[in-house]
Amino acid sequence: MSGNNISVERPRSGTEGAGPPESVWYAAYGSNADPDRLCCYLTGDTPDGAVATPGTISSDSGRQPVRGCRDRTPPARSIGIVLPGVLYFATESAIWTGGRAFYDPATPAETPARAYLLTRGQFSDIATQEMYRPPGTDLDLTEALRTGRSRIGPGRYETLVCPGSHEGVPIVTCTADRRWRDVPGNPPAPAYLRRIAIGLRAAHRWSDSETAAYLATRPGAAGHWTPRMVAELLRDY
Repeated sequence: MSGNNISVERPRSGTEGAGPPESVWYAAYGSNADPDRLCCYLTGDTPDGAVATPGTISSDSGRQPVRGCRDRTPPARSIGIVLPGVLYFATESAIWTGGRAFYDPATPAETPARAYLLTRGQFSDIATQEMYRPPGTDLDLTEALRTGRSRIGPGRYETLVCPGSHEGVPIVTCTADRRWRDVPGNPPAPAYLRRIAIGLRAAHRWSDSETAAYLATRPGAAGHWTPRMVAELLRDY
């Protein structure tokens, strides 16, 4: 695999006692690896291929979530990186149907991702939208940066993970508070899987076959998606 291998060493140096970081690398291992999909989180638009509008989905509190980020500036940079852990598909997406992508950092494996250089506020607003919570308040990243993990809640994408740093800037992402073997797998929908494939292919300069071979073997997708089927999703894209 290409990309920058991120050390599992926690990025304490330069972060402990220095206050919250102004910038973070947001590691997108799912559909946000596609910059067009990430842009929808920044602007509040509905992604192509979605079967539901994010703003029509109620949060756990019953309130309609606010859409878009306070700062809609595009990411300063993006790079391909490789995180320690495994990508898997589980639960059911209300926006795409099919399984959602999650990240289990405790399983010995590698997870290619695209990392975007964002402000702390932008990452906070993207993460809270993933949690079906209203954006607008910066998340407290202290525990995640210090220990590598911070559980904000029990639901989808309500656990922050900091697997390391790059160029002195912490890498953060969000996932669920569970191991991949603890939840039944669920294969992703074609439109959702295509977004992931497009994003990872570009970030890591993979061929269609390399991209397909990786995604077709992820837990939840394996046994349903074959490399040939995934490669077909990339035809004409």
